Amino acid sequence: MKRLYLIRYGEIGLKGKNRFMFEDKLISNIIKALKKESDELDVYKTYGRIYVETDLARDKVIAKLQKVFGIVGIAPAREVELDVDEVKKNCLEMVQEALPKSGVTTFKVNARRNNKSFPLNSMELNRELGAHILINTEDGRLQVDVHNPELMVNVEVRKKAVYIYTQDIPGCGGLPVGVTGTAGLLLSGGIDSPVAGWMLMKRGVKIIPIYFHSFPFTSDRAKEKVIDLTETLATYQGETKLHVVHFTDIQTEMNDKCPAELTTIIMRRIMMRIAEQITLNNGGKSLLTGESMGQVASQTMESMYVTNMVPEMPIFRPLIGLDKVEIIEIAKRIGTYETSIQPYEDCCTVFVPEKPATKATPDDVKEGEKDLHIDDLIEKAIDEVEIITINPYK
Repeated sequence: MKRLYLIRYGEIGLKGKNRFMFEDKLISNIIKALKKESDELDVYKTYGRIYVETDLARDKVIAKLQKVFGIVGIAPAREVELDVDEVKKNCLEMVQEALPKSGVTTFKVNARRNNKSFPLNSMELNRELGAHILINTEDGRLQVDVHNPELMVNVEVRKKAVYIYTQDIPGCGGLPVGVTGTAGLLLSGGIDSPVAGWMLMKRGVKIIPIYFHSFPFTSDRAKEKVIDLTETLATYQGETKLHVVHFTDIQTEMNDKCPAELTTIIMRRIMMRIAEQITLNNGGKSLLTGESMGQVASQTMESMYVTNMVPEMPIFRPLIGLDKVEIIEIAKRIGTYETSIQPYEDCCTVFVPEKPATKATPDDVKEGEKDLHIDDLIEKAIDEVEIITINPYK
């Protein structure tokens, strides 16, 4: 049996003439999230609302929709014909279903009449439905509380039907993934970069994870860890192509030819150069990192300045003003933290100098790179990048 879910969105409603593009992308993302396990699925929209009808178990529907960016609220609902008595009957039934589960004692009816041909306006509906629920609830258990109700009975009167729901389960908000472009994410195995990727996905960006692997300096377990992180991120955006750059030869050459104190910054500059080309090859327009101001030597203002000089495309740093505690809180919430803290080092932790430069100038870096001739190695790394496709919906 199919169940109905009313989907609420937020800022999409402010998009004016382009609103339909955002709605259609959200519908597409919802279908991708549910169609694998749902034998019967119908997703459609009316003005200001999207509706999902599916035979999939309720818990699974909620879990999947809570990872679809653009959704603000998910409401298991009933669709009722445009008849006052039917609305009363169904409102009472839904309240009676909620009472044993929740133990609530106060409620409020919140009716909205978009269909002006319906015989009762919003205020009249609130009074009629509230009175009907009070009269027909045993032992006078329920009371009306218009300011802080424990149970909200929402009634939406629309053109062809009335929709009733008593639960509004929060979604993750934001914009549908894919509506604002594509960015290359420099994904390490740490805590920060997966959170940065999640935050930009929330703004509608599709991410291309790019991981720099330096075997045997970094183990295959480190690579598996990044694959696991990508699998978690893919549950929020669907099919994701992880690009693994084999970085050993470049890193070895860099450490042989460059001053030790500058190796961290020079490595970041090389990574930006490679990541930019991979991103361009995949239709992307920006780069994305998990850097936070002052966290390590490569994340000072001076270091980021000389790093920014390499790529032509913009570099987004959504964590720049967050401290580690705030980043960890988000990582736990989105499901990446436990994987990120596994003790497998990435290439950024290999050959770390004892005293890394924190205030290198462009002239310092230019001098440090003068003996480094690795254009062929960079071209080879890009040509031979390993692509791992992860699709949680198949």
